[in-house]
Amino acid sequence: MNAEISTPTDELTQRLSATPRGARLARRLTATQLTQWGHPHGTEVNDTAQHLVAELAANAVTHGRVPGRDFELRLRLLPGNTLRIEVSDPRGDRRLRFVRAADGEHGRGLILVTLLADTWGVSERDVGKTVWAELGLGG
Repeated sequence: MNAEISTPTDELTQRLSATPRGARLARRLTATQLTQWGHPHGTEVNDTAQHLVAELAANAVTHGRVPGRDFELRLRLLPGNTLRIEVSDPRGDRRLRFVRAADGEHGRGLILVTLLADTWGVSERDVGKTVWAELGLGG
């Protein structure tokens, strides 16, 4: 009988439908993956990562959607015990927007990302863009 040795992975990449359901699934996948990496549901790290993914996935679905195209979620453990979250969408022609007026309806999600992430940014791709955020996982 062959015993299969399971080794933990340090990366998760998943394409998801650019729908509200896909965004919810991205959050659930994040919670599950963080649990597998030793940060269970209900911990500050897991909750913060879920919030970051929820905001980035919602933006991808709302503002980065191209009919018939998916968005991609990537979670990576980096040296220094850092989680890198990447959400890629096919829309490269739309710039990220921050709320400009107190009663504005859009742009608050990126304020949350700024507050929750240690650092974040945007990378252009051949098709679309990737919005990324990094979060320290503690010692």
